[in-house]
Amino acid sequence: MKRMGTLLKYVLWIVAFWILSDFLINVGINSTYKPIDCINKDSQIEVYQAEATLVGGRVKGVIHNTEQNDISNKFIKLQLFSSRDVELGTRYIEIGNVEPNGISPIELYYKIDNVKYYTMEIVDEKENIEDESIELLPHAMSKAEVIWGVILTLMLM
Repeated sequence: MKRMGTLLKYVLWIVAFWILSDFLINVGINSTYKPIDCINKDSQIEVYQAEATLVGGRVKGVIHNTEQNDISNKFIKLQLFSSRDVELGTRYIEIGNVEPNGISPIELYYKIDNVKYYTMEIVDEKENIEDESIELLPHAMSKAEVIWGVILTLMLM
C-alpha cells in the first residue's frame, strides 16, 4: 500500500510539472511578441494580428475580394522594415482564386530579425523574383514542438 502511495505522488508530481511547464511555455512565447505597425496597407487586406520577436514574427488577417476590385490570381507584396527604415526583406504571396465578395484567410510566419513595421499591398505580378528575401515558415511551432525543444535543450545541458 505504501508503494501505491509513492507511485501516486510521483504521478501527481509529473502531472503538476507538465501543467506548470505548459503554462510557462505559453506565457514565455506569447510575451516575447510585440505588436508591429503597418504602413500603406491595402483596403482589401484586414490584418488583426501583426507581431514580431527579435528573431521572427507573424502576420494574420483576411483578404476581402470585392466585385469592383477582383483579387483572384494576384499577389500580396509583403515588405518588412527595421526601426531605421531599412528594408529587411520582400516576399510575394500568391492569393489564388477567391470567390466574388468572398474572404480568404492569411497567416504568415517569417524569420527575420528586428522588424519594426511592415507594408502589405495587392499587386498584379511579381516585380523581381530575386528580391524575395523573406524566409516564410510553413506554420507556427506547436506546443509539442516547443516542449520537445525544451526537453532536448535541458538534456544537452
